[in-house]
Amino acid sequence: MEHEDHDNRWAQDAHALQYLAFADGMGHRGEGEAELIRQLALQQRNRPIGRVLDLGCGDGRLLRLVQEAFPSVTGVAVDFNAVMLERARRCFADDAIDVVRHDLDTPLPELGSFDAVVSSFAIHHLSHRRKRALFSEIADVLRADGTFANLEHVASPTALLHERFREALGIADQPDDPSNILAPVQDQLDWLDAAGFVDVDCVWKWLEMALFVAIRPPTASLSTMRCARLG
Repeated sequence: MEHEDHDNRWAQDAHALQYLAFADGMGHRGEGEAELIRQLALQQRNRPIGRVLDLGCGDGRLLRLVQEAFPSVTGVAVDFNAVMLERARRCFADDAIDVVRHDLDTPLPELGSFDAVVSSFAIHHLSHRRKRALFSEIADVLRADGTFANLEHVASPTALLHERFREALGIADQPDDPSNILAPVQDQLDWLDAAGFVDVDCVWKWLEMALFVAIRPPTASLSTMRCARLG
């Protein structure tokens, strides 16, 4: 099911503030973030981390962690919620980071090319069709050997496991966020592969939190690879 007309509440400031109050205490999130940084460090064997794009940057938390690990990083932070944008601009007021308003439901604007693209708990708000299209757009803006690292909220294999995840986060008594459109791990690996990435993997997972890593191939034409994989 594509959920094209889902109830996305992320345009609402109250929804963003509620998330920010909860996010720092989200169990095991720090483990996933640490692994994301480690994966970017591995990339430096082939391509230094210089310019980074953060999709759905929120208050700037993830890109700030990237900067702390790689102090010379510049780049672009993208979000569309007013609260998140204001906080991200404060976070990066003295840095070489451009904060750009953009709704990921629409194709990426012209932002240049990047050594890495990162995202944290944002892309799962998009329809599955839009996720697939975005993965191709990300591959297109990455430089050769660049890394896409996506720390994401994924679908559980069963309803029981979904409830266990909610219990582990202490939200079992709350309704599911209607903004969520969760996809299984394997589906997302397949979509990344179809977008032309190589060395696609889920490198870390805790219940419904997963870190996907995929590499932009060094020389091959993405369009040629996509046609071959779809064919």
